Amino acid sequence: MALHFTSEQRLDDGILERGFTLGEIPGILWTPGSASTSAPAPLILLSPPPLGLRKTYPRLVARARHSAADGFATATIELPGSGDRPRLPGAEQILADLRRAMEAGEPVSDEIIDALILPLVDKAVPEWQAALDALLTLREIGGPVGYSGGVISIGTRLAVVEPRISAAVLFAGSFVPRAMLEEARQVTIPLHVLLQWDDEGNDRQAALDLFDAFGSKEKTLHANMGGHTGVPQFAGDAAAQFFTRHLK
Repeated sequence: MALHFTSEQRLDDGILERGFTLGEIPGILWTPGSASTSAPAPLILLSPPPLGLRKTYPRLVARARHSAADGFATATIELPGSGDRPRLPGAEQILADLRRAMEAGEPVSDEIIDALILPLVDKAVPEWQAALDALLTLREIGGPVGYSGGVISIGTRLAVVEPRISAAVLFAGSFVPRAMLEEARQVTIPLHVLLQWDDEGNDRQAALDLFDAFGSKEKTLHANMGGHTGVPQFAGDAAAQFFTRHLK
């Protein structure tokens, strides 16, 4: 898939923000202000929540600014079924089943979790690999490469199948299919996992089981009190230090 830039603007801290398309997939690339004059920057793939890039842009650009200050380029792409992209087949029915279970206070079944997450992982991971192929041809970007974000199952699969990713920060705020535990055992790269202890939409035990299953020799679980969006600033700082340690 070819990457085409569609827009360009300088943010007030000198960061270059460029919108792009990769085939039909929209994305954004942020490069540090000094990128054109210095050595190629290491790259962090910034995975958005499945709410659409427009809705989550303030969160994404804040993380991109933080990374640029540390000398990293960052890139994000719209997840399958998010934003203006076509919905995944059967997604509306699955989301209705999920809402019904949660409103009734019932546990969410393995069938619902599998139908919600596994097709997304199957489609998103090859798209991230295609984005990486295209981004690494740009002269201002070099390796090594890190991955940061949720849906945690996407990051888990990528860490198994994509050897160019050297380290990952994973957000444990999404449902985890049981099949992902087997994939997690094959993960060997350094991991920094963020968990909000009182995340209302997240099965804490499933997140802990996934962390336990990861095969990495270096893995850190950073758990904080609070709900889904209450990640404290210092937790973000610790994740940034993790990337500096492993990608610099």
